[in-house]
Amino acid sequence: MKLTMLGTGNALVTKCYNTCFIIENENDYFMVDAGGGNTVLNQLEKAKINWKEIKHIFVTHKHIDHLLGMIWMIRLICQNMAADKYEGEAYIYGHQEVIEMLETIARMLLQSKQTKFINDRLHLVVVHDGEVKEIIGKKVTFFDIQSTKAKQFGFMMELDQDRKLTCCGDEPYNEENEKYALKSDYLLHEAFCLYDQVDIFHPYEKHHSTVKDACQLAQKLAVKNIILYHSEDQNIKNRKELYTKEGKDYFDGNIYVPNDLEVIEL
Repeated sequence: MKLTMLGTGNALVTKCYNTCFIIENENDYFMVDAGGGNTVLNQLEKAKINWKEIKHIFVTHKHIDHLLGMIWMIRLICQNMAADKYEGEAYIYGHQEVIEMLETIARMLLQSKQTKFINDRLHLVVVHDGEVKEIIGKKVTFFDIQSTKAKQFGFMMELDQDRKLTCCGDEPYNEENEKYALKSDYLLHEAFCLYDQVDIFHPYEKHHSTVKDACQLAQKLAVKNIILYHSEDQNIKNRKELYTKEGKDYFDGNIYVPNDLEVIEL
């Protein structure tokens, strides 16, 4: 299995793409979020991932840097279904608010010959807190991250019998989700900026974490590997080095600070 980071930045980045990624298991793909625009199509092309092979997509929440790219995915899927150029069915998962919003926007913007496939071959699936689905051959448990802003879900994927990956969304971990994050083999957690740059980026005002915060959390939760994303881009050239250096002061495990299109073997 492997994880490809299509984007690693926060909402306002210009030097990288908004945070979204794909988990691959034997040529089956699970896509998480789509960023804020059609750049997602370019990222998929650069990653050499055929978007037609992506049959399962999860949208964490309604913020534009996560959701609007999904409208382009819906357009492509439905357009190619209408042209008999898309095989099989596709599934988009999200909590009720996200699913309702996606359907509303799609029906407002796309042609009826495309939207007729919504909830026919393109299934918009509402998931609930604690619900388990089998996706790309793995058990995935969706959970409410208890966001203080827009309602948001994360997920835990059982990689195999003894290993798990947990995605906390793009806000700080909430203790109510300890059962999902505790002893994760891979924890995906936002890190808005370095701790010594809080006066520049003001992460706490936006309800985000620093690298120090995320790595202290990973240490507390006995995580093996932490993947830091949803970051600023002013340090983009040295971000990997700077974030890793700060994180090592607080976390004994492996720290990944991926760039866009970087692949992590799971």
